[in-house]
Amino acid sequence: VHLLPSFDIASIEEDENQRIETSCDLESLPAASPKQQECVSAHAADDGFNWGYDPFHFMAPEGSYASNPDGAERVEEFRGMVGSLHEMGLEVVLDQVFNHTAASGQADQSVLDKIVPGYFHRLDAAGQVETSTCCQNLATEHAAAQKLMIDSLVVWAKDYKVDGFRFDLMGHHSRETMEAARSALDELEPGRDGVDGESIYLYGEGWNFGEVADNARFYQATQGQLNGTGIGTFNDRLRDAIHGGSPVDSSSTFQQGFGTGLGTDPNGHAVNGTAEEALKDLGHETDLVRLGLVGNLAGYEFLTSEGQMQRGDELDYRGAAAGYASQPGEVINYVDAHDNETLYDLTVLKLPRGTSMEDRVRMNTLSQAAVMYSQAVPFWHAGTELLRSKSLDRNSYNSGDWFNRIDFSGQENTFGSGLPPEADNNEKWDLMAPLLEDPELKPDAQAMSRAEGAALDLLRTRRDVGLLRLGSAELIEQKVSFPLSGPKAEPGIIVMRIDDRAGEDADSEHDGALVVFNASPQDHTQVVEELAGHEYDLAEALEQGSDKRVKSTSFDSSSGKLMIPARTAAVLVEAEGGAR
Repeated sequence: VHLLPSFDIASIEEDENQRIETSCDLESLPAASPKQQECVSAHAADDGFNWGYDPFHFMAPEGSYASNPDGAERVEEFRGMVGSLHEMGLEVVLDQVFNHTAASGQADQSVLDKIVPGYFHRLDAAGQVETSTCCQNLATEHAAAQKLMIDSLVVWAKDYKVDGFRFDLMGHHSRETMEAARSALDELEPGRDGVDGESIYLYGEGWNFGEVADNARFYQATQGQLNGTGIGTFNDRLRDAIHGGSPVDSSSTFQQGFGTGLGTDPNGHAVNGTAEEALKDLGHETDLVRLGLVGNLAGYEFLTSEGQMQRGDELDYRGAAAGYASQPGEVINYVDAHDNETLYDLTVLKLPRGTSMEDRVRMNTLSQAAVMYSQAVPFWHAGTELLRSKSLDRNSYNSGDWFNRIDFSGQENTFGSGLPPEADNNEKWDLMAPLLEDPELKPDAQAMSRAEGAALDLLRTRRDVGLLRLGSAELIEQKVSFPLSGPKAEPGIIVMRIDDRAGEDADSEHDGALVVFNASPQDHTQVVEELAGHEYDLAEALEQGSDKRVKSTSFDSSSGKLMIPARTAAVLVEAEGGAR
């Protein structure tokens, strides 16, 4: 369970009696009304909600989350929360924001400048605090600032027993700083400190921008520059290949990707080009998905849509190397997070308007499967299994409880909760309004239940099939291949073979597995000649699961004929000691 910042937050009033919440009757307003966002935005700075990316004190829990913010109660309750989650079999990751503080100088909520003025923050040539992170940038390359960061991590690990840390804008730290953090945590021992520090996982946003970009001030902790550390970075390559376009490109609102119908189910928008151009683009996006499935490894080689054997670091991603990792644990695969639109909202924008709700659920599941059936570390956004919507909001940082709420009972979907806040969305209101007003696009309880059931089947399959978690680049390179890749690959189809007979045995139950995707709206049958003679059956969790269509996935041993139903992802396994 990854928690957004829960250290002491500067911008949330801890005394609930001092907070101002909207008094509007939001439930009664029309689905595409601007009134909801107007009511929420009127008190956005004074209500009890924002994501919390504005640190006040790094080593104290946030008081607004406690039943009583005064005294030690917040500490006791936070420790109790972590302990309860541990009892449920869950681990806890804390989001850390050491790249900036909420204020500097003599401002009321400035802390560090009042200790050593001008030291803790990163300055430009004129002596002004850098603000490329949108706040007052912290200079963790300075010895005392780095020590503050590391001491804070040790406190949360020892005193609160958390299991991992996610670093906001990690590329604004140096690799040296991240390695120092790793070393300090590794020194924690169960007998002496009550925690095994080596088991604590570290990951973060490895983006390259701002005054530190391109190693201008130090060697950064960015994608491809953490190899060998075991520290993970978020994989935007897989994310964008599944969605189509990029969340930082406003022109790509309707641009389709592997998981949103590119080339196989056109939405009619010119941004996707001609049919021929779309299919060519789909070939490349499919290559990026294949690479993501093997952990986005720099050294993994396969036959691409260009007809060449290429390594991951030779495959293009917007002018950069697509593959950058040395080990799969250095990559976090995801298709949505708290930033940008939710997965369901993206499919509303990108799939053809007339796509049925049943097929929207299927594409939601297929996109999640690209994460869950990959060799990298999987990451899901809260509520994505319930078709979570933020009413098309692209930045809900300060959009209040209304636009961020989730009904975990699965009864109410929040799509059509009004036009999202004007500040970040008004340029697209005219595009959003007819979508939000369309009752066919609002998932009902039945659709949410189908999506949740299918998502849980993905989780069970990953748990049960050890070959989906090989854990090392060496094993992946030995065992994983893509039989149907290359320029003649069928649009929207991926077949990934994991052969456990190659190299050392990695799974005591299975000799092999096939991971298959059909992102097109038609069933697909193809003969995989090299697999003839093998016995593959649908993974037990899928065979006993909630999705009837996935159960029609089939493999004929005598001919190697594989049938993948439309808009389906599946895993087939070969029992150990089966046919050869």
